[in-house]
Amino acid sequence: MVGIISLVTGWPGPSGFGSASTAEEVTQGIDGTNLTAVITGGASGIGLETSRVLALRGVHVIIGARNMKAANEARKIILAEIETARVDVLELDLCSIKSIRAFADNFIALNLPLNILINNAGIMFCPFHLSEDGIESQFATNHIGHFLLTELLLDKMKNTVKASGIQGRIVNLSSIAHTHCYKNGIRFDQLNAKQGYNDKRAYGQSKLANILHANELSRRLQEEGVNITVNSVHPGLIMTPLFKYTALLMKFLKFFSFFLWKNVPQGAATTCYVALHPRLKGVTGMYFVDCNEMTPSSYARDEALARELWDFSLKLINSVSK
Repeated sequence: MVGIISLVTGWPGPSGFGSASTAEEVTQGIDGTNLTAVITGGASGIGLETSRVLALRGVHVIIGARNMKAANEARKIILAEIETARVDVLELDLCSIKSIRAFADNFIALNLPLNILINNAGIMFCPFHLSEDGIESQFATNHIGHFLLTELLLDKMKNTVKASGIQGRIVNLSSIAHTHCYKNGIRFDQLNAKQGYNDKRAYGQSKLANILHANELSRRLQEEGVNITVNSVHPGLIMTPLFKYTALLMKFLKFFSFFLWKNVPQGAATTCYVALHPRLKGVTGMYFVDCNEMTPSSYARDEALARELWDFSLKLINSVSK
C-alpha cells in the first residue's frame, strides 16, 4: 500500500528519491569520466535516456542495438546535446546467440575497460515465436540473451575491477510483471511449446528470470570474493516502443490509470541510480523500484529456483552452440 501511495504522489523513499525523480536528478553531481558502460537497447525509450544521462555524467557509453540505423541516430542526438560525450555503437541482436557472441568479441577487441553492464533491452507481449536458435522469443531476448552476454563479458569486468580498483556494477531491467508468470514460475519443461503459451505470462516469466539471474550471479560473485554488484530494477510504467504489440490496449488502460505512468526521464531514473550512485557501493542482490529497495515476489526470492534456472540456461545455450 505504501508503494502505491509513493508511486501516485511521487513522495521520495529512504533513498531521497521516488517515482517523480528523473535520471538527471538521481545522478546530479556524479562524475563518471573514468567509467565505461555497455547498455543493451540503448538507442530508444528509457535505454536512450539512460545512454544520454550516463554520457552527460562523463561515462563512455557503448550502445548495443539490433537496429544500427537507430543506434547511430541515437548517438547523433546525444552528441548534438553533449559535445564532449563519448558514445559508440555495436550491433547486437539478443535473440541470436551468434550475434551475442559477435558483439562480445567486437567489444573485447576495442580493448576498453568495462565498469558497468546494463541489461536493458527487451521485447514485450509478443505473439508466439521461436528465435533462430529455437527458443521462445521473449525468453530468448529478455533472459537468455542477457545471461549469455553477461557471461561473455564477465571476465572483462573482473579484469577491469582488478586493474582499476573500482567496483563493477551489473543492472538487470526486470519489471513488476515478474509477479504475473506461469505456475511454478518458469515453464522449464514447456518453455518452447506453443500449447499453453500466454504472451503476458511469457513476458512475466522472462522478467522473473531477470531477477533470478541477478540474484544467483550476485551470490556466486560474493562467494568468489569479486568486487562486482548485481541488482535488478523495475523502471515503472512508461509508454515506449515495447508496447508495439498492445499499443491500443495500453493507451486505453493509460487513460484510466494516468497517475501510475511515468515519462521517459522518470523511467530511466532507477536504472541510472543503481548503475551510478555512490550510495549503492557494495549493495548487491537487491530489487529496486523508484530508486528504493523493494521485496520482489516469492518466486523471485527462491534460491533453489535461481540455481535451477542458472543450470537450465547454461544447458540450453550449450545445446544450441553445438
